[in-house]
Amino acid sequence: MTAGMSQTRKRRTSLGLRGRLLGTMAVAAAWSVGFGGAAPSAVAADAQSKQWYLSAMQAEEMWKIATGEGVKVAVIDSGVNSSTASLKGQVLKGFDATGADGDEYDDYRGHGTTMAELIAGTGAGGGLRGLAPDAKIIPVRITDTEFQNEHSVNANDTADAIRAAADSDAQIINMSFASDFVGREEREAVEYAQRKGKLFFAGVGNNAKESNKDQYPAAYPQVVGVSSADRDGKVAEYSQNGNIVDIAAPGNDIPRWCDSAFQSYCDGDGGTSAATAIASASAALVWSAHPDWTANQVLNVLFDTAGRDWEKGTLSKYLGHGLIRPSMNILKDKGTPGAPDISPLTKEKTSGSAGSAAPSAPASSQPDEKEKADDAALAGSSSENDDSQLGLILGGVAVVLVLGGGAFALVRKRRTA
Repeated sequence: MTAGMSQTRKRRTSLGLRGRLLGTMAVAAAWSVGFGGAAPSAVAADAQSKQWYLSAMQAEEMWKIATGEGVKVAVIDSGVNSSTASLKGQVLKGFDATGADGDEYDDYRGHGTTMAELIAGTGAGGGLRGLAPDAKIIPVRITDTEFQNEHSVNANDTADAIRAAADSDAQIINMSFASDFVGREEREAVEYAQRKGKLFFAGVGNNAKESNKDQYPAAYPQVVGVSSADRDGKVAEYSQNGNIVDIAAPGNDIPRWCDSAFQSYCDGDGGTSAATAIASASAALVWSAHPDWTANQVLNVLFDTAGRDWEKGTLSKYLGHGLIRPSMNILKDKGTPGAPDISPLTKEKTSGSAGSAAPSAPASSQPDEKEKADDAALAGSSSENDDSQLGLILGGVAVVLVLGGGAFALVRKRRTA
């Protein structure tokens, strides 16, 4: 690895022995403890009844105060089908970076549409309910490995997609895709997005037991790496871990569109893909409640209020700052936003800090432009880089779905996170 590439790795302060013990003791803590809990609401639709995290995160209570209104989220994924019942009226004009036939509304996998619904779905027609139901989606289509193997495509689609998202009206960028490889164009695009004041979330990947390699874009220092946790607040067995993890969100047992036919939802684990979407939606809720904040301030509050049982400022290789809890800010006014121009990720001054969730003009047809958590909040697990601790931390975890394989141009292997 070159010196330049080594700078792309995130800097972390490891948890010591005390942190490891606390994290292990907290393994039985549930999301309902971490979030303050709420009785599950009766839901007629089967898919909605399986969205357990909405109750755990106190969504109904938060929606009385903040719904994501005024916030746009760029979903860089397999495309977004704007015609599903839950997304009608929720999807704006976006960008297709694939270089193949079709456009950003042609979801060739069903994955991007699921992410969009988890963020901003209205729940109409029994569809998935988004955590930020009044946010809007800007779809940006890229390719996965299978699509690459079947079509003539744009080899620089991720970099082009990130730049398009950065130039759009989106305040938040959601990318539930992951690759083992770092690229100059992609890294520069991520840096560009930060300069434009965007808040960028990406999944850390679902291959912890296979290789646990750093995944990009999550491993870039300007990107929030999201890991997957279950309803007990435990990290998913296959959720990748290490220095790239910044925060954790629900990812297990979350319904998804089965395929590109959009006939039905399937059960299973959404993995770090779904966790990323839920993290993005959490940010949208906080930003809509504080439209004058910058991306740095929104993220600082999410880190500050995350559910953890270890000292603030130290990070778990599995859960980062902890379990995401937007309700702590929206319902309890917890969390310190901090300086508007200092990144909570790099601790460095950022040039593009003026991003705001204040309502803006509709997206154009051409894209242009961590107070501690309550002491009662015990959730998740923590450890130094000692994989032997994993067995102590993970009891009864679920397998995370992994899609994709093969190689692209002998360089890039890309899969849904």
